[in-house]
Amino acid sequence: MSQITIQCRLVAKEPIRQTLWQLMAELNTPFINELLQKVAQYPEFEEWRQAGRLQVAVIRELGNDLKKDPRFLGQPARFYTSGIRLVEYIFKSWLKLQQRLQQKLDGKRRWLEVLKSDDQLIKESETDLETIRQKATEILQAYEGTERLFNTLFEAYRDEQNILTRTALNYLLKNRCKLPQKPEDVEKFAKRRRKVEIAIKRIKKQLEGCLPQGRDLTNEYWLETLNIACYTDPKDVEEARSWQDKLLTKSQSIPFPINYETNEDLTWLKNEEGRLCVQFGGISDLKFEIYCDKRQLKWFQRFYEDQQIKKASKNQHSSALFTLRSGRILWQESKGKGQPWEVHRLTLQCTLDTRFWTQEGTEKVKQEKADEIAVILKRMNEKGELTKNQQAFIQRKQSSLDRLKNPFPRPSQPLYQGQSNILVGVSMALQKPATIAVVDGMTNKVLTYRNIKQLLGNNYPLLNRQHRQKQRQSHQRNVAQRKEAFNQFGDSELGEYIDRLLAKAIIAIAKQYQAGSIVVPHLKDIREAIQSEIQALAEAKIPNCIEAQAKYAKKYRIQVHQWSYGRLIDNIQAQASKVGIVMEESQQPLQGTSLQKAAELAFKAYQSRLSA
Repeated sequence: MSQITIQCRLVAKEPIRQTLWQLMAELNTPFINELLQKVAQYPEFEEWRQAGRLQVAVIRELGNDLKKDPRFLGQPARFYTSGIRLVEYIFKSWLKLQQRLQQKLDGKRRWLEVLKSDDQLIKESETDLETIRQKATEILQAYEGTERLFNTLFEAYRDEQNILTRTALNYLLKNRCKLPQKPEDVEKFAKRRRKVEIAIKRIKKQLEGCLPQGRDLTNEYWLETLNIACYTDPKDVEEARSWQDKLLTKSQSIPFPINYETNEDLTWLKNEEGRLCVQFGGISDLKFEIYCDKRQLKWFQRFYEDQQIKKASKNQHSSALFTLRSGRILWQESKGKGQPWEVHRLTLQCTLDTRFWTQEGTEKVKQEKADEIAVILKRMNEKGELTKNQQAFIQRKQSSLDRLKNPFPRPSQPLYQGQSNILVGVSMALQKPATIAVVDGMTNKVLTYRNIKQLLGNNYPLLNRQHRQKQRQSHQRNVAQRKEAFNQFGDSELGEYIDRLLAKAIIAIAKQYQAGSIVVPHLKDIREAIQSEIQALAEAKIPNCIEAQAKYAKKYRIQVHQWSYGRLIDNIQAQASKVGIVMEESQQPLQGTSLQKAAELAFKAYQSRLSA
């Protein structure tokens, strides 16, 4: 993707900010809260939950019915549409999380089936432990050198029908693909199995937990819970804990954002002083001045220029080639005394396509859109006799195609031309969030390496500072949880700043070597690689004791960096899109140093291209 998001502050007189706040906080947010409840109470909602799919048409129908409710009248049409789309997004995200939890629960249940004591395995196989161990030794020899041994053995276990072989596989799996040297400790095994049972119970509780909630701007629900907790005895511990969770959860103080999904819903203009201003569809009588960073000012000026060019040509230019793609109005929470529209900051976030900055990039997108329309027109014309609606549709598409032919005046800048055989592999590990290797897939040679210290340069001490902040915050949260006090501490932006530094350094090296693509690992592979790394350290530190290894691994996780690898990948993606470097994903190896993993990651991606 070549899209990025920028933001600016919206400045206006107090009556204008007050009007917008009242529309968003007193009408739109209650509308969204009510729609969230309506969707959750819909008779077929449980079926959607089980299937993991949402009936979007039903949500829109419920939203259209709520438009007529006197409580929510007086909003612009765009506000209703934004609220309905936001509810769709919220429930789609929630269902996705539910699916992940269900997959996690299924995995824990499968693992619980594997966790059988030695006595139980002996009973099921109707043999002795020595025979099981001999068969397990044969299996290990047969699978020697397999990279993902645990996964391979687990697949074999599920498909195996022979009782002895299945039991031996079970024995290996519960002992992490090793032959233990000591007899099984019955009490420790029972505790180990109990941990999995507790984890299953906890995940079940999460699955049965709260549905998507609205924003309680007036603290009505919080006060209601406080009143109940003060004057009512809880039925059980679970109810008391639910009250406590609600009371310790900080209520939202800002309304839901308003999304403008088309670039013509925002009108750009200049005031008497020459400052850029913006007006929004549905509230065009409210005008806001733009205050932004100098680095982003050029983009907002481009939005204004695009609209002026189209206006001057009497709509002969296509808005499909506007640099701006969509916008969103939101309030950012601030502390202070006074009215909420005076305390909180009003912000505009704009999504744009970086390819539209240059003439060459615009031409590339224009050709893509023209090809899409040409395919549609060809398909429609092949149908033969057309209805009036179909003919009108063809006419609109033809008009769009004609407008695409009128170019916007934009600066010329040659597109980045990377060599397809040069790849940058980015490996990710616990103590080293990013390590890269630049390789030549054609000659199978590594051109250069860069470790985390080289990538960050003088900013490397920031990595340790971020680590200390995380540890301090984790300790504060633990103390607060023990005291049953408020424990929702916000994260600093230091980690994201480091991600941006890493992304810029990686892109600079890719450009230096004219790399055609950057290869990052799958997030699932990262988790498995990190788990393998911790397990290997634990086994080297404490051999032949699974319980002690687990304790060491837990302590080690606390001590090392807790990194958001998905956020890092997103930052690399954003920087690569600006240049035009392709992003690829590959499987990160489990063995080797970070440098070796980065090189192997890139070579695998190149080989998969050739075999595709």
